[in-house]
Amino acid sequence: MQQKNISITKTARYFILGDASDEIEQIWFVCHGYAQLANYFIKNFEVLDNGKNLIVAPEGLSRFYWKGFSDRVVASWMTREDRESDIEDYINFLNSVYTEVCSSLKNKNVRINVLGFSQGTATVCRWVASGKVKVDNFILWAGAFPDDLDLTVENVVFDRMKKFAVIGDQDEFLNEAAIAKQFAYLNKNKISLDLIRFHGKHEINNEALLDLQKRF
Repeated sequence: MQQKNISITKTARYFILGDASDEIEQIWFVCHGYAQLANYFIKNFEVLDNGKNLIVAPEGLSRFYWKGFSDRVVASWMTREDRESDIEDYINFLNSVYTEVCSSLKNKNVRINVLGFSQGTATVCRWVASGKVKVDNFILWAGAFPDDLDLTVENVVFDRMKKFAVIGDQDEFLNEAAIAKQFAYLNKNKISLDLIRFHGKHEINNEALLDLQKRF
C-alpha cells in the first residue's frame, strides 16, 4: 500500500473580538486547546476588549463530536495520524489569518501578541518557529514547547520576542515536576521565559491576563 497526499482548498474560520480601528495598539492571536471551539474560547479574553486590543481566535482545522455522533462539536489542531501534513496545514492557515488581520489595520506599528493555551501551545510554537510572522510577545499558557522543535536552531527566532509562561497553581495537567523539567530543558537550550503563576486550574484567568499585559 502506498499513501499519497493531495493539497485542497479548505474553508477555515476565525473569530475577532474588538473593532479593527485606528485605535488598536495590540493584536492578540490566541489559539485554543484540545476539544474547544474558537467562538467560545475567545470569550475568555473579553477583559482585554478595551478598544485598544484586537483579539483574534483561529480555530483548529479538525472538528468532531466530543462523544458519540450528536454531542457538542469541538476542534483539534492535530493528531498523531499524518501529523506533518496537519502541522503544515495549520501553519499555512495561521499565516493567512495573520496576513489578513494585519493588512486590515492602518496602524502598522501595532504590537503582536501570540498566545497558545494547552494543546495550542505546541501549535503556536511551531507556527512562530517557522519564522514567517513578526511577534513581540509570546505566551505559553498551561502548556510547553513540543519535543520535536530543534531549539538549538529555533532559539534564534524566539530571541526576538518577550516570552512568558502562565500556569495555574492547581493545574491538573501540569505538576511542579513537569514545570521544572520544562524550564530545565529550555535553560539548556538558552531560552528563557518569565513565569507567571496564578491561583487557579487549567484555565484562562482574568487577573493573570491583566497582569501579563502589564509586563509587555
